[in-house]
Amino acid sequence: MLIDFLAVFYWWFILLILGVLTLPLTLRIFGKFWDKGWVLGKTLGLISLSYVLFLLGRFRLFPFFQETIFIVLLIWAGLVFWRQKDNFKAWKEELLSVKKIILIEEGLFLLALLFWSYVRAFQPSIEGLEKFMDYGFMNSILRSDFFPPKDMWFANSAINYYYFGQLQAAVLTKLSGLDSAITYNLMMATTFALTLVSGFSLASNLVFFRTKEKKDKLKLRVLIGAGLISALLLSLGGNLHAVTYVLKNGASKYWYPDATRFIGYNPNNPNDKTIHEFPGYSFVVADLHGHMNAIPTVLLFISALLALGLALKESKKRKPFSRSRIISFAFPGFLLGLMYMTNSWDLPIYGILLAVFLFGFWVLGQGLKAKKRLVAFKQIIGWGLVALLVAIVTALPFALDFNPMTEGIGLVRARTLWWQFLVLWGFFWFLTSSFWAVVIKRKLGVAEWLVLGATILALVLIIIPEIIYVKDIYIPEYHRANTMFKLVYQSFVIYAVLSGFMVIKVKEFLENRKHYLSAAFFFILFLLGFSAHLIYPYFSIKGYYGSLRPSRFKGLYGLNFLKERYPGDYQTVLWIKENIKGQPTILEAVGDSYTLYDRVSAMTGLPTIEGWLVHEWLWRGGYDQPGARAAEVDSIYQGEDLQKAKKILDKYEVKYVVVGILEKEKYPNLDEERFLNWGKLVFSSAATKLYKLEE
Repeated sequence: MLIDFLAVFYWWFILLILGVLTLPLTLRIFGKFWDKGWVLGKTLGLISLSYVLFLLGRFRLFPFFQETIFIVLLIWAGLVFWRQKDNFKAWKEELLSVKKIILIEEGLFLLALLFWSYVRAFQPSIEGLEKFMDYGFMNSILRSDFFPPKDMWFANSAINYYYFGQLQAAVLTKLSGLDSAITYNLMMATTFALTLVSGFSLASNLVFFRTKEKKDKLKLRVLIGAGLISALLLSLGGNLHAVTYVLKNGASKYWYPDATRFIGYNPNNPNDKTIHEFPGYSFVVADLHGHMNAIPTVLLFISALLALGLALKESKKRKPFSRSRIISFAFPGFLLGLMYMTNSWDLPIYGILLAVFLFGFWVLGQGLKAKKRLVAFKQIIGWGLVALLVAIVTALPFALDFNPMTEGIGLVRARTLWWQFLVLWGFFWFLTSSFWAVVIKRKLGVAEWLVLGATILALVLIIIPEIIYVKDIYIPEYHRANTMFKLVYQSFVIYAVLSGFMVIKVKEFLENRKHYLSAAFFFILFLLGFSAHLIYPYFSIKGYYGSLRPSRFKGLYGLNFLKERYPGDYQTVLWIKENIKGQPTILEAVGDSYTLYDRVSAMTGLPTIEGWLVHEWLWRGGYDQPGARAAEVDSIYQGEDLQKAKKILDKYEVKYVVVGILEKEKYPNLDEERFLNWGKLVFSSAATKLYKLEE
């Protein structure tokens, strides 16, 4: 246990250094925030370093080595010292002026990092759901000299998926020198901690600027209270499904994934099986997947919009396209580009938020006459184009190698029952409608316009999959599942992170007008809903991890499951990691998605001819290629035509062949002698053998 927590502190120190190196940019963008954007600097530092390394590797300027990372950091630190050495004293004074909140946020981040590392240590296995995929991406990136990285499940091809989140994990892995089987779980804990503290920062700053604009007396407990409300709902909260089920059926039989598979399942609708996940579920099941990886960047983007609105308000007399304004819009554009690389659905979603916020705040919120509103509208179109251009330029090196997997738009064939909306969104809609009632027909500040625009967008995202869906490979009963999942996930993020602000806004509005009974009633309803949402982690953590007694602590190493169930495969993976450099192609059995097949390629990052079939079906836009490759692998292992089998091996430049329990199960007529004719046995452990083929 001690070694695991030493690794956590070491990891935290690295993130702290990245945040410190980003201070000049953080203070420039978020210097007016009450916390100076301190915790946001961690996300900014990580994504900036990762993007620089991505560009260096994408354009083959420098390989993705640990030495390259150190050189980049040294140059970065040198530039900070050279350009900012005259500002160190001002920095010190600025940070000391908010040292209390910095200590609170840093302590909260470390506590969250320790807490989720502790939770993960009770079930650290990198297996189940899509962990093989995410870990395989991570290991393939770690083995890559240049980008795009190779697809570990489709030999001779690059990854055709958004992998920037896994790249961030790989960057921290190389920088730290820790085993990827540990850093996978540390990255899960990091994303949880960044989500919690970024939510805290954003919510408290929204309240801070609302208070500042109205010249109200600043109350520390109000800022912290708003921050904690948002942070807890965002990182741990569920929906009302758990409490409604428990009240009706009791707690003993409640199964936490049901909160994410409710529409179409209860009551059963064979034509409509949907997915409506949220961050609290993502953190528990621990898939290092794009929608979860992007959350810290999403929160950084919304915070950047708040900073942008404040900058626009304070500089109305500047030229519409002055240098400072172009820079102000370039930063959100940069984040939009990174979001596309992390979870491509986020670019249009948050691009729309940028447009809605600017239109509301700059065109409608300035009290302009019709003629000047037209001028303001033209300005935001120009500013929006600047942000879009920067987003395109940022994402272009990635997009050149990425083929989107969508197949058009269709009309949905089923819809959600009205009461299911209330179970999933009733609490957030109560907060939102209360907030809307408070701000309607009143003069709004930057914070109110941002929250108003974001909550409208969140509602629209829920409505869209009731009308249309994005076509993909999923069968008819799941036709709108992925569309709903990707859209309402962001609705949850938006609602949750803005909840703290909405609660404080409504409560104080009612109290200021001496509607004390209404304020008390509102707050009681809020506490009931808040508590109902935070019941979820009791079931989810217990359901996935069991009891958190120290005696059950397993540590952060994620491959012990393989050691216990397939010891020969585990030893083979270790041998490959220690003895094989680069990314030669290996051969192993083709498996269905979400199974233990293709474990060696996922654990090592070495590409195999064909991996999880349904995943490659999605990524390659059809079943023809994956299906043909699966048949070729079958021919190699048990086909009668040895000449044909050898040609297939040569075609994919296969260097190593795995023969283990899973291969023998999949190919009952497997013939090992052929591999001795074509090469030699280089490693054997338990029931697993690894053959190396001759050139």
